[in-house]
Amino acid sequence: MRFWRRFILFLFTPGTPSRRTGPAVVRPVRIEPEVVRRPSVIRGRCWVIDGDTIVIDKIRIRLAGIDAPELEHPWGQKSKWALVQLCKGQTITAQIKPELSYDRMVAQCFLPDGRDLAAELVRCGLALDWPKFSGGVYKHLEPEGARKKLWLADARQKGRQVFSRYSARDSVPPRPGA
Repeated sequence: MRFWRRFILFLFTPGTPSRRTGPAVVRPVRIEPEVVRRPSVIRGRCWVIDGDTIVIDKIRIRLAGIDAPELEHPWGQKSKWALVQLCKGQTITAQIKPELSYDRMVAQCFLPDGRDLAAELVRCGLALDWPKFSGGVYKHLEPEGARKKLWLADARQKGRQVFSRYSARDSVPPRPGA
């Protein structure tokens, strides 16, 4: 029986017999999509990565609706350490939203007393409301002059690509026409 299978494969396999190394059988492979179940609420102590990213139970979470400066940008370190002080020793509750941001879950995060972490950062002037993602929920909390102080984050929201030209030592916004 095995002989006849090989003989039939030999007859119907393209190419010369000297090039064949074995039967050319193509079997369809069924690839099933990975189903990843994401929790809707995560609770636990957190590690702070930067001004708008934390880690709870090895899951990276971005604070929803705000934009904090990157660590190497002006006010980036202060934003991170303000978030560290808010979260220190606290159990954080993260309500996961369905969208992803650079392979991070997006969530609205709360302290045990019910305060929103994003709202607290915006109120301190160390993060900006991002109306595109928040619907303007935190806009009223921004102190006067916050957008001028966090000018790189404001430029990112407006679609200006100025980040690569400035490092942490450049704390003054560029002059018009420069």
